[in-house]
Amino acid sequence: MRLTTCPLDCFDGCSIVVAENLKLKGNKAHPITQGYLCHHLNHYHQFERIEEPRYLGQSISMDEALKILVEKLKCHAPSQTLYFKGSGNLGVMQSASKRFFAEHHAILASGSLCDEAGDAGICEGRGANLALSPLHVKEAEVVILWGRNPSVTNSHMLPSLKGKTLIVIDPVKIDLANHATLHLQVKPKGDLFLALALAKALLHVKQEDKVFLQERTLNFEAFREFLEGFTQEELLLKADVSTSQIEQFLELIYGKKVCILAGVGVQKYRFGHSVLRSIDALGALLGLFGKEGCGVGYLSNSGFGFYAPFKVKAQTEPLPIVDFSKFELVFIQGGNPMSQMPSTLKVREGIEKASCVVYFGLHENETSQKAHLVIPACSFLEKEDVKLSYGHPFIGKMPKIVESEVGISEYALSQTLLNAFGYTPLEEEQTILEKVIASNSVQKEGFLISKSYADLPYAKGFYTPSGRFKFLESFDEEPLLDEGFYLISAKQNRSLNSQFITDDYLYVPKSLGLEQEDRVLLSSPYGKCEYAVMPCEELRDDCLLLYSGAKNGNVLTPHLMSQKGDCAVYQEVKVRLDKKK
Repeated sequence: MRLTTCPLDCFDGCSIVVAENLKLKGNKAHPITQGYLCHHLNHYHQFERIEEPRYLGQSISMDEALKILVEKLKCHAPSQTLYFKGSGNLGVMQSASKRFFAEHHAILASGSLCDEAGDAGICEGRGANLALSPLHVKEAEVVILWGRNPSVTNSHMLPSLKGKTLIVIDPVKIDLANHATLHLQVKPKGDLFLALALAKALLHVKQEDKVFLQERTLNFEAFREFLEGFTQEELLLKADVSTSQIEQFLELIYGKKVCILAGVGVQKYRFGHSVLRSIDALGALLGLFGKEGCGVGYLSNSGFGFYAPFKVKAQTEPLPIVDFSKFELVFIQGGNPMSQMPSTLKVREGIEKASCVVYFGLHENETSQKAHLVIPACSFLEKEDVKLSYGHPFIGKMPKIVESEVGISEYALSQTLLNAFGYTPLEEEQTILEKVIASNSVQKEGFLISKSYADLPYAKGFYTPSGRFKFLESFDEEPLLDEGFYLISAKQNRSLNSQFITDDYLYVPKSLGLEQEDRVLLSSPYGKCEYAVMPCEELRDDCLLLYSGAKNGNVLTPHLMSQKGDCAVYQEVKVRLDKKK
């Protein structure tokens, strides 16, 4: 048996025991994994993968596929070549291909479909975005789940929630809301206003941490003045919560060790960075940073402090709104833009105009089915890599367990292209990995962890120029239309975006009086699509829900990106619902 690490886009970064028959089991000795794996890994070998390269629908050999790729790259100008990388695998070596395309002077799609707006906001206030691991949360007395559903996205956090006072802030009544002392069913796009209302109420009752504010923050008085520009009534109206709920919240957290766990849903808006800044501001008022059992956690910068072997200088286009129609050759790695990009009708039209679309990945999807050239990748068991988790500080080595019979690794593909064009080759694979690990690791109780977590995050200071926390002082709101429904996108536990087993129902509030399987037409300024409905008691009356990966869901979402962070803003839209006759 050998050990490896899960590469998937998830907080948990599980440690895996691989048996002789390649059966995967959770590593019982690992402090985070504790022997448990999720649905995806427990059924990993059941999901079909791409087993052979193909060109124009015909099966070809890997050698032929690589020759065709080189030919296509040579006959298309670099300025007409786009490199688009998804997040199907979060190993460090997945970015090796970026080195070739940067050296080739191609255009790189830069940004995120996920979390970068929130990350940008956190970095403005703290200087760096560090994780709040389950081991840290375990020491808390109160845990606030703010737009985060650990049952689905962070299951290894669940043991740390046992015995805690839970507060859930979510427009959806998630399962953990049934076990919470308080559930604030906030209006979508209302999280910023709720955070400000809580901050305002906290100052009113003088429960702020005065010592922390004096010693560890930069501009508290400016933040106080900023808050005075709002009435509590207008903030509560925008968040759709009551004064009594605010009072109960403050009672529950008073004098307690508090952890706030924020999810990506809160920042799927143009001002997403400001939402995280407002939540962080509440955390700073409470003095939560740098203390045992306290903090504010989000999807951290997993590579913080580590050597970045594939950091490149290149011409870029913002990934969430990239115009595929501008390019003749589009190289897509580990992503599915024809399903997962916002405003997918525009994306599909753009990709279909390209004279050559290359898909390099593990599984078939909407994008691979439209590609001219398909190149199968190695699975995480078939290549060398290392995983740096955004949910905890443990470093996960990923040795090659078995040779691939069908795929090629990102490193091998990149070396092939670099050699074909006479560019500087990459260093040896093991050398790169050793440099990454050595750059910011330390041994702790038999495990490698990031040196950035040798002390409690932010215990010795923030990473801002002043070393102090910087409060939010303004934000730029762009109101949505009054009419229509909010369209919420959420994760579900049997899929990972468009990977694995998706759920294509439209979930609707029971107040609409619709029956299961009724057909409805959803429309937005960006497109229309038809769905079968599933009535749901857990939704607000002004909300509809599609799980991430639902068929055609992104036909409805906006061709926009966040004010900061170059991030997709899936929920910056309202939709109309009409019942089909």
